[in-house]
Amino acid sequence: MIRGSVRSDSTQRLFVALVPSAATVAAVDAVVAPVRATRPGLRWVTPGRWHVTLAFLGEVPDERRDDLEERLGRAARRAAPLQLAIDGAGRFGDRTLWARVDGDRERLRRLAEVAQAAASRARIPMDRNRFRAHLTLAAARPPGSVRDTVAELDPLLRNGPEETVTRMCLVRSLLGIGPGGTPRYDTVATWRLGGAR
Repeated sequence: MIRGSVRSDSTQRLFVALVPSAATVAAVDAVVAPVRATRPGLRWVTPGRWHVTLAFLGEVPDERRDDLEERLGRAARRAAPLQLAIDGAGRFGDRTLWARVDGDRERLRRLAEVAQAAASRARIPMDRNRFRAHLTLAAARPPGSVRDTVAELDPLLRNGPEETVTRMCLVRSLLGIGPGGTPRYDTVATWRLGGAR
């Protein structure tokens, strides 16, 4: 495990994620940027914050972090690197626009389940939502909609970049202190999947 910044608060808002490579981010951003420029009314997620959320943990007490990290480390060692690709766009309702993550979908779904189980065993209560592999790209403010943007981006993102994902991360979300009042994400721990180099 590779540790990030030192803990200082009694709780931290955390999630478990896979972070795309700089090459994947650049390739997707090259497609998204022209569309983003024509739709300033959407709240666009900066490319450096794109990730695939495996488990959202919410506020985690510091005293549970060691147990959580030990369990997540075991889960990562038992998993294998994943072949993933960007393949199209979609939406949650009318408000959230995302890029579809495809490839080793069943193994990715299983990794999300194992990450959620690790959190449960570390006595971290969490909502278990149906897992959908995606990178969140933008959100619409009511009464706006992302429907037209999805229709434009979906064919452009088909057969997108592929990569082998070798690391799982524990990420801290610091609300309201990023650019424009967005959250800032700090990676606090990283594990290699299956001991990948």
